[in-house]
Amino acid sequence: MKCAIVLGTRPEIIKFSPIIRELERVGLDYFVLHTGQHYSYNMDKVFFEQLALRDAKSNLDVGSGSHGKQTGKMLDGIEQVLMQEKPDVVLVEGDTNTVLAGALAAAKLNIKVRHVEAGLRSYDRSMPEEINRVLADHCSSFLFAPTEKSKAILLHEGIAKNRVYMVGNTVVDAVAQNLEIARSKNHVLENFGLESGKFLLATVHRQENVDDAKRFAGIIGGLQKVQAEFGVPLIYPIHPRAEKQLQEFGLDPSGLRLVDPLDYLDFLTLESNAKLVLTDSGGVQEETCILGVPCVTLRDNTERPETLDVGSNMLAGADPGRILEAAALMVGKNGWKNPFGDGKTAARIVEILKRELA
Repeated sequence: MKCAIVLGTRPEIIKFSPIIRELERVGLDYFVLHTGQHYSYNMDKVFFEQLALRDAKSNLDVGSGSHGKQTGKMLDGIEQVLMQEKPDVVLVEGDTNTVLAGALAAAKLNIKVRHVEAGLRSYDRSMPEEINRVLADHCSSFLFAPTEKSKAILLHEGIAKNRVYMVGNTVVDAVAQNLEIARSKNHVLENFGLESGKFLLATVHRQENVDDAKRFAGIIGGLQKVQAEFGVPLIYPIHPRAEKQLQEFGLDPSGLRLVDPLDYLDFLTLESNAKLVLTDSGGVQEETCILGVPCVTLRDNTERPETLDVGSNMLAGADPGRILEAAALMVGKNGWKNPFGDGKTAARIVEILKRELA
């Protein structure tokens, strides 16, 4: 029996890492197919090396492009690999174009699809990720929901109860396992001259933010206001696409400390030591909640409402005044209960796979 793991972005590598380790531990046959959605596999190899994961068996290196072009190239490439390898089950995770292409390719070949982190909804159909996660959920055979709320969403959409498992979120497993690795190897605070609890961290990369001149300008202005208010460094690891848009729109990021994209262990170390994190990333909303670090989300909605419910996170949109107000309210908050599970999600998922494949 064979399991295929289809991934293509760094967050997917991170969230799949506990499942891959568990597959190794129990001796289930698997392989990794890397689409190269965000970066080439060669650029992502450092993630596999740092996290001590087996190399991808196949890589498509599709690169960037329009949603249709990118998804089409991945659909074709994934189908060819699946036809050659003949796995019994395909695992996808999250809401990327890779997830949609992987789920569709497998479903059309009558290969069982298992969607990890199923049932998330922002209810904003203008977001490509929302389309991806809805379609992936509805063409999957079994769905691994991270919370009771996401399970309820799937059942409300008419998915049969016996196809939905509430297992928790592998991000909890990943943070615990990978933070331990980071602490034993990492010197990023010293390298950047930072002290724990005395800096801010920001990430802005989503299409709806960085491709919209007004929204991106508002977010940059908001980050500058926050930095000036608290008087500590604000570190912004900037994605090449966001940096290009920053220049194209003529935005001045003075006061912000822009740095090159960080590897996962460096970012996790900064994240766990930050005074406050400001982000438009769904995964970062989860990680900060688990780490006990307050978060402000630079979006008008979120598919992680659990973070709002427990008080670890606040929505601020792209208005500079709202961003500053939210930051002032969130700084110093802590003590919430982690809603994403107990760190044993990967073991639950692999146990279910074992029962199926047996």
